[in-house]
Parts: sequence; structure tokens; C-alpha cells
Amino acid sequence: MTTSTHLSPAFPGRAPWGTAGKLRAWQQAAMDAYLEQQPRDFLAVATPGAGKTTFALTLTSWLLHHHVVQQVTVVAPTEHLKKQWAEAAARIGVKLDPEYSSGPVGREYHGIVVTYAGVGVRPMLHRNRSEQRKTLVILDEIHHAGDSRSWGEAVLEAFEPATRRLALTGTPFRSDTNPIPFVEYVEGNDGVRRSRADYTYGYGTALQDGVVRPVIFLSYSGNMRWRTKAGDEIEAKLGEPMTKDAVSQAWRTALDARGEWVPAVLRAADQRLGEVRRAVPDAGGLVIAGDQDTAREYAKLLREITGHPAVVVLSDDTGASQRIEDFRHSQDRWMVAVRMVSEGVDVPRLAVGVYATTVSTPLFFAQAVGRFVRSRRRGETASVFLPTVPTLLTYAHEMEVERDHVLDKPTKGGEEDPYAVEEELLAEAEREQSEPDGEEQLPFEALESDAVFDRVTYDGAEFGMQAHPGSEEEQDYLGIPGLLEPDQVQQLLQKRQARQISHSRKKPDTEVDLLELPADRRPVVTHKELMELRRELNSLVGAYVHQSGKPHGVIHNELRRVCGGPPSAEATAGQLRQRIDKVREWATRMR
Repeated sequence: MTTSTHLSPAFPGRAPWGTAGKLRAWQQAAMDAYLEQQPRDFLAVATPGAGKTTFALTLTSWLLHHHVVQQVTVVAPTEHLKKQWAEAAARIGVKLDPEYSSGPVGREYHGIVVTYAGVGVRPMLHRNRSEQRKTLVILDEIHHAGDSRSWGEAVLEAFEPATRRLALTGTPFRSDTNPIPFVEYVEGNDGVRRSRADYTYGYGTALQDGVVRPVIFLSYSGNMRWRTKAGDEIEAKLGEPMTKDAVSQAWRTALDARGEWVPAVLRAADQRLGEVRRAVPDAGGLVIAGDQDTAREYAKLLREITGHPAVVVLSDDTGASQRIEDFRHSQDRWMVAVRMVSEGVDVPRLAVGVYATTVSTPLFFAQAVGRFVRSRRRGETASVFLPTVPTLLTYAHEMEVERDHVLDKPTKGGEEDPYAVEEELLAEAEREQSEPDGEEQLPFEALESDAVFDRVTYDGAEFGMQAHPGSEEEQDYLGIPGLLEPDQVQQLLQKRQARQISHSRKKPDTEVDLLELPADRRPVVTHKELMELRRELNSLVGAYVHQSGKPHGVIHNELRRVCGGPPSAEATAGQLRQRIDKVREWATRMR
């Protein structure tokens, strides 16, 4: 039995190569899994850009066609997505009312599209509808049902009677432990309960299938200077080991539009966009800002840099949805937004991004990067510009890691986490910073910043040495062609780094003003991680003392002689890791 014979042959519009009119392989596999099980609840996890909507609507069409259900309710995160769902459904003959508020639904409609907030306001209205007729409920980006206890309770109340429930998400993990309604949690061997998906299609698999684009992350470091509440002036370099509160303040200093970091990164991003547009003429760029005032400041800078106005999208603006739609079909270069496009909004021409917000949850980062990975033709790449912040670089390294929602916070043998208080305070600071409409009490004042090209992260590996904005070395990476196969990207980055190292060796020592080391020898770590590396080195040296009979000082001096660098207390993370590897090698030889 075919599952798509009654669908328009033109749907989906962006099928994989050579299969126009058919479902993608993962969509068909998910359909097969569903039809075989015929479950009441089904959780499909598919990486942003893979085509969750297509899968859901194909299944909807089948369930309506076979009279398993009589009506549909789609619950979406935002008002804008309501319209997108209705438009996508209409293309396969399923009519959904995106303007529904109450009362009976027009006879011409198969169902409605509402938001989680709308369900939260009137759960009994939707419960009554679910009880009256056999209902399919599609919960788009279902992790939003865990945004607040009241939303989760409302979704449970409203759709408990539903005949079928289809939950969709690109990012099932959340940073909190609020349970997500209608999601099954399974306890692991460690006693921790994690969400269980019925079908998963991760970024790594989608990349191999050519369904999503590979992402090149370009990160920028630089010197930051700020004044604390107490009046002290602090200077630090992004990417150097710092406490979490110092990282947070340096990061926010970098994103201050009055400094030099933001203009330099926006210029670099626009140059990268220009290179991409040589091969992909309609390619667009998106800056994700932290708040509305900053978004307007970034847009002003982009106009100065490019000579063209940037489209500004603010969540409380009544015309926001239309502006996104207009941008989607235009040739405009840049859009600046706060939260409207962090998730679910489909603008396939977005190819270059600037992550200019301090929101640091893995969920937000994955959804933000998901705006750039929708593939339209082979060879397209995405480029995302980041500050050199440990958290963000960790997420960039783990793009292919599939996560589940952890319902319990694991404890380490009952020990108290000495960093817990600090992390809670930072989380509070981040919540304040990411609230665009609240009155913000900044714990510091940004004074000045500059930018330094730091590294490229691609497919879990790091490339490049530090370079000044506008330098030949930076241009090497910004000028990577816009159409390349994934393995070609890797080869090209290796060649560019080799050329950069070769140029560096020819420079007189007097001209060297940046850290002349490849990125893989300059790991970006937190202050806590640096302390742990020192502790690990000392522990291994202590064990080797007993094995070799040599004193601690002799072994440390020997490690410095072989590996180079200053004493352990002043050594970088890269130097410490090199010494850790070396002492392990010595210990293995003596066995």
C-alpha cells in the first residue's frame, strides 16, 4: 500500500536529489514505522531542516483519508508558524484554519492551527473539540509544552481525549526538568529518566543524505574591557580561561554595538555572504540579537557596512510575520531578529548567520543554527559566526550529537556541586539578559572591545590561527567558495591552515602580535576546566613518581623540556593536555 498516492506530485517542494514528488527516505521510514504500530502517541525527532512538516502532513492526509480521524488540531509555537502550517497543509489538500479562536469550525476546514499560548488560555475549549470528534493532534516542537507548568497542564487537559497524538521536535532536550506531556520517559541504568523517541533522524544522518547543509562555524576572539558594579575595570580576552561570571561579562561586552567587535564581525559576515552569493545569488544572512534595542543598533551598523537597509523583525511587532515572509521571497541581504526566527521559521535561502545573543542553552543554539541548514541543492554550505565562548564552541563541536530530554538531574555520588551556586547566578543573569522587554540591571558597563579572527570549527575539527580582521589570513577563510561538497570543505580548510602556518613561520619575531598556534593546539576551556586539567596532570605525575622513583619536580621539568611552555601554573590548556598525553605515554612504556 503506498502512503502518498493522493498527494500532489509537486509536494514536497524540496525533495532530495532525483526524487521530486516522493517522500524523503527518512519520512517514508517514519511513515512505515507509524503505520506498522498504529500508536496513539508517536514522537518523531528530526533535525531542523529535515522536513518534519512534510512527514506530519503526509501522515495527517493518510489518517483523514482512511477515516482514522475526523479532524486535526495543530499546536505551533508562534503565530507566524500557524500561517506556515496552514499554507503547507493547503498544498496537499488539507485545509486548516489558522485564525480559529472559538466556536464551531467552518465546514470547509479539516481542522485548526493554534499556539501553545492559545491552548494555555482555553484548554477546555480544545478538550471539548477533542471529545466531540475523533481528533489528530500535532504538537509541533513539543518541548514548548514544558516551557511552563501551566502550559504543560493545559496541553494535558486539552488533548488527553484525542484519538491520535503526533509529537514533533528537532530538539527534544530541555535545560530544565519540566516533563513534556505525552512523551514517554525511560529510566536508564544510572537511574535517570530520559525521553524516548519513536523515530529519530539526526543531523549527522541528514548530512550524509544531503538533506541538510554542512555548517562552518567561524569564531572571533578579542580583548574586552568593562567596569563592574563596584567600579573596578576588568580586561580579558575572549577564549581565555575565565570564571563563568567573567565569561558572561566578556561575552556581553563583545556584543555591545558601541565596541569594535560587533562591527568587525558583521563586516566579515557580510563579506562571507558576498562570497556565497557568487554561487547562490539569493543567499541571505541573519543576525540573532539579544534584545530589541540591540537588534536596531545592529541593523544600523549593517546599513553602514552594506549600504542597504536590513530587515528588522521584533516579536511584539504586528507586521513581523509579513516581514519574514517578504524577506523569504526577496533578494535582500540581511535580516536582524530577536526571537522570531530562532525556531521553526522556514527561510531556506538563509546561508550566513551571526549568533549575537547571550542565550546559551543547547536547545536555543540548535534551533538557531537550524535556520541555516535547510538544503536546496547539492554543495550549499552554511556559515555561522560566533564569539569564542567555551559553551558555544562545545555546541558547535557536538552538532551531530543526538540528545534526549533528561527528566532527572544526575548527582555525582551525592556530592554537592561546588559550582552550583555560581551556575544558578549566571542562569539568572542570562534570563535577565534575554528578556527583551524587562528593565535590565546590568552588573557591569561595557567599555571597549576589539575583534580577532580565532578559528573555524567544521565537522568536529578546528582549523586556523589567529588573524586580524581584514588581513590576508582572515580573507582565506571568508573566501571559501559558497558551493562545495562536505569533503571538499575539509580539504580546503586543511590547505588554508597549512598556508597560514607557512606564512607565520616566515614572519620575524618582532611582527608576531597574536598567538601563532593552530586552533587544535589552543583549546577553548573554562577556568573550571583548566583547574581540572592541572589537577589531572598533577595526579598523573604523582602516579608516575611511584612508578619511576623520580621526584615530582624532576618529572615536571622533564615534561617542560620535552613539550615546551611555562610552569604548570601558567601553562595553557593545550600545553597541559600535551603534558598529560606525554606522561601517560611514559607510564605505558614502563609497564
